[in-house]
Amino acid sequence: MRVPWVGRGLAALAVGVTSVALAACAPSAPSESGSGASGGSGAADVLNIATTTDVVNLNPMLGNSRTDSWVTDLMYPRLLTIDADGSKQPYLATKWGYSADGKTGFYELRDDFTWSDGTKLTAKDVAYSINTIKTQQPKGNVVAGFMGNLVKATAVSDTRVEVQMARPDSIVVPEVGFWMTVVPEHVFGKQAKMDDFANSSDWVSAGPYRLSSIAKGQSYTLERVASYPMAPGGKPTLSKVVFKVYPDVNTEILALQKGDVDVIANALPPAQVKGLSSTPGLQVADVPGLGFTHMTYNMKRQPMNDVRVRQALAHAVDYEAIRAVAVQGQAVTANSSPITDSLKEWADPSLKEYAYDPEKSKALLAEAGVSNLKLSMIYSLQDPVVATWATMVKDSAAKAGITIDLRGLDRNTYLAKTVEGDYDIYAGSFAIMDEPISNMALQYLPEGAINYSQVDDPKLTALIEQAQGTVDVAEQKSLVQQAARYVHENMIDNIMYVQNLKVAHSDTWTGFETKPSELLSIIDPQSLAKVTRK
Repeated sequence: MRVPWVGRGLAALAVGVTSVALAACAPSAPSESGSGASGGSGAADVLNIATTTDVVNLNPMLGNSRTDSWVTDLMYPRLLTIDADGSKQPYLATKWGYSADGKTGFYELRDDFTWSDGTKLTAKDVAYSINTIKTQQPKGNVVAGFMGNLVKATAVSDTRVEVQMARPDSIVVPEVGFWMTVVPEHVFGKQAKMDDFANSSDWVSAGPYRLSSIAKGQSYTLERVASYPMAPGGKPTLSKVVFKVYPDVNTEILALQKGDVDVIANALPPAQVKGLSSTPGLQVADVPGLGFTHMTYNMKRQPMNDVRVRQALAHAVDYEAIRAVAVQGQAVTANSSPITDSLKEWADPSLKEYAYDPEKSKALLAEAGVSNLKLSMIYSLQDPVVATWATMVKDSAAKAGITIDLRGLDRNTYLAKTVEGDYDIYAGSFAIMDEPISNMALQYLPEGAINYSQVDDPKLTALIEQAQGTVDVAEQKSLVQQAARYVHENMIDNIMYVQNLKVAHSDTWTGFETKPSELLSIIDPQSLAKVTRK
């Protein structure tokens, strides 16, 4: 079974969500001033949040940036949410799963969600959202990448959606459930083509807040929705949530220290954490990491098609030094495995990190008949942590007799070269790797949208496709661990570390609920529906 994954447009999500800007604008700092660390507006129930990017799309069916997701997630609910260990949890859906033969998926829904215009949210909205993505494949929508075997969704009652599939596919239900936001059919269904719908006014929300005004380059204001069943007592605690746009993280930090904002949405650079942690009036919160940082070696290029060369490159990296210096101790080993300990139920505890051993690298290169190895490595200049350790990789590889030409690129050029496969070594990060089977399909199947190692290995493909084709959890785990072991032993992907993120907020606020990754963090809808000022 070969899954027809959507093309490399999905790469924008994988390599983009942890970086600063997908938005084209360069916003100036908001002009409002606060009154010290006691909070942004002075109002007891208004939360001001700093971000470094303007909104690109307010239509959640289109490809989006981080700020887009933060704003639209407060209006359009997902079927599932996620815990720190990567396990899916109820949100709009209370139950989900598959039929015995694995060819029909289902979601059972809550019956107490209502759109802000008074229309009941039902299974018809969910089926519409799924079918529109499947049939139209809106521009940049990553959910389409999980729908290769999905045929159609049907609302069989007001609270049950069934998903018909061409063949058993264990990816569809959890991934569509987590990544897709549900939109109102009675609003979005009036549009002939989703790519042409900007959703730029008259917003209808079933989340805790509803967008009410926009000052482009300055701020986005959302107001409380009267009824939100997942808030305490059914009513969100905040009257308003205001996203304020700043040019960069340093300006955000100054705004937080002055009290112009209450929260910085994006993760802090490691170098800023220590100082902010000791700043009176501020609190730094831990956000579990579900992604990882890695280097991949282009297996379509010689001599990286030789496993010994890839293993030599892996032994030429000082992982502990990178985690200590470049990531300031805020990362843990990934055990050189694509299934990290963040997904504890799936990880193989027998896999260990490749040791930094330049002499072993030399021996492996000699065994492969390779000398004077010279390679180029691309990375994004907008990712400061990767940019920091790139030089460390170059220096440690030199001790093994390997010359690496560093090519730090602007983001657009980096993405273009990534899509084209124009590199010897690719360095980057994934923000959320939440489902082992779909993650491995995206990374290691020949058509995988983020197959940056350019691997086309029949044995690995068979393991992943077998895991995707069964809904038996025990069999899935066995196959996933076999595939992870194969990736590890053949160094198909050099998974370097998992970074646990840090976010900052004023300590005058309490009740934040932390969810993994920068995309959810402490500004997840369920969190912002219950925060209060002390």
